[in-house]
Amino acid sequence: MAAGHSVEVDPHRWQPCLDELLGRIAGRFGRVEPRRHAKAFVVGLLSDLPRKNCWTIAEHAGNPTPDGMQHLLARAVWDHDGVRDDVRGYLVDQLGEPDAVLVVDETGDLKKGTTTVGIQRQYTGTAGRIEHAQVAVYLVYAAKAGHAIIDRELYVPRSWTGDQDRRQDAGIPEQVEFATKPALATRMIRRALDAGVPAGWVAGDEVYGADPALRAELEARAIG
Repeated sequence: MAAGHSVEVDPHRWQPCLDELLGRIAGRFGRVEPRRHAKAFVVGLLSDLPRKNCWTIAEHAGNPTPDGMQHLLARAVWDHDGVRDDVRGYLVDQLGEPDAVLVVDETGDLKKGTTTVGIQRQYTGTAGRIEHAQVAVYLVYAAKAGHAIIDRELYVPRSWTGDQDRRQDAGIPEQVEFATKPALATRMIRRALDAGVPAGWVAGDEVYGADPALRAELEARAIG
């Protein structure tokens, strides 16, 4: 797993905030080991490492192998949707305002192989062309005080949802069905608004703005 850019902020400024947030999500982990690995993983993502993956983040944390980080992402049992909700609540506490904007957009991770869930040849803005990639849709909360990701949905193409053997091998839950990217965006927007996230507007490109179901959802809620 590769991820993100470093935060250009003095660690002494963000460390107390990170500790507060990690305190909020602590109960979402049934065991102390994945909770510790989660903290080390986030600290690694916020570091100035030139390349970020399980190997480099494990080395940054002082671990001799990436086994703990890989276990956290692939096999450890923890409430990832609960963590999402806790992080969203924390961000709204810090940034929330009535005229904030919910921004929907997708991004892709270029991949090799065939076993990563959702991977296929498809257009991704990361490369600006059709590539072998995994694509996800993200929801960002943007306000005067700042912006941050508050939700995510993996785009799982029909080539995956319609192949029972492939689903079983990858461990895709039975309740996961094919959904278009605008449908995934609508699901996240509905989830945020139902949770009381204050926002006056939703923004997205024409893939989302031209979707009748998404527009109807916003009009019914009087969201611009």
